[in-house]
Amino acid sequence: MLNALLRNTRARTLALAAPLSDEDAQLQSMPEASPAKWHLAHTTWFFETLVLAPHLPGYRVFDERWPRLFNSYYESLGPRHARPQRGLLSRPSLAEIKAYRAHVDAALADLLPQAPAQARALIELGCQHEQQHQELLLTDLLHAFSCNPLLPAYDARPPAPARAPRQAWLPHAGGIVDVGHGGEGFAFDNEGPRHQVLLAPFEISNRLVTCGEYADFIEAGGYREPLLWLSDGWAAVQAQGWQRPAYWLENGRVFGLHGVQPLDADAPVMQLSFYEACAYAEWAGARLPTEFEWEAAASLPGFEQAATQAWQWTRSSYAPYPGFRPAAGAVGEYNGKFMVGQQVLRGGSLATPPGHARPSYRNFFPPAARWQFSGLRLAR
Repeated sequence: MLNALLRNTRARTLALAAPLSDEDAQLQSMPEASPAKWHLAHTTWFFETLVLAPHLPGYRVFDERWPRLFNSYYESLGPRHARPQRGLLSRPSLAEIKAYRAHVDAALADLLPQAPAQARALIELGCQHEQQHQELLLTDLLHAFSCNPLLPAYDARPPAPARAPRQAWLPHAGGIVDVGHGGEGFAFDNEGPRHQVLLAPFEISNRLVTCGEYADFIEAGGYREPLLWLSDGWAAVQAQGWQRPAYWLENGRVFGLHGVQPLDADAPVMQLSFYEACAYAEWAGARLPTEFEWEAAASLPGFEQAATQAWQWTRSSYAPYPGFRPAAGAVGEYNGKFMVGQQVLRGGSLATPPGHARPSYRNFFPPAARWQFSGLRLAR
């Protein structure tokens, strides 16, 4: 099973990058994003550095100069090339990066039959890590394409028309509920330990807010009314000139992976910051759910669009669960050190790899981030 997961994950990353030219794969449009070529290399560096070097006797690093280029944020693993300058790495070439991937894949195939339990756990973590980067590859590329006046399509096929379920409020009685990963299957360390929280009774929408509903907010002057906004959000509106979601264009059009398309009123609204999600909820007479309300409600009958449309901002700051301790060694830098100044998103998006998300999954981004497939679900 692990062999299939590894093989399928590595193949899917290459498939996602297959439509890209060498020039496409080089693009870095902002410091927070990375080139597709870098994602291909970094996910390979992860396996080489954390799995092969310590666990495969006689393994030879593909190029001793490259770890500095493709280490992301692991302070304990040495110096790193500056994140905002990843787009300057015209060399190694895309062909060399693919050769690097083939070298590491061959070594992983040699290791798997004899891999000890610790190495097998790290291989599974590496696959889940690469799946995260598969989504980032698409979100980062989409931002880069949005900066091109031609607004090119990643996938020129027209998208399927959306179907918005009829809006309904799902009641939850509240009380003491268990949250966090329950111990079955893989989970990232930030999903545990499982613990109890006390919830007041609440209601949550059965579906996500649609583009048509968000267009009503814009038409009603939502971006001009400071009383709807958190202070930092209103400052961002003024400083950045926000008037609509990030990839909405004029004349009822929206830009996405399929290029410029007519705005689909039934599609979930996406590319929203936390601030915009909060402002819309205030305008709609509701609020964002906490991450614990979201998780408790995910099992309710009628809870739709959980993990296949857009990540859903919550009103919860990204913080450790009671009893959380980072893992020993370099993998301990994976999540814990980012638990400040960020908001939790729950669910999954149209770019999330199938099978990657689960109800306890905790995504997180700074509140002003708008380039992700992020939307909202209302609660009250």
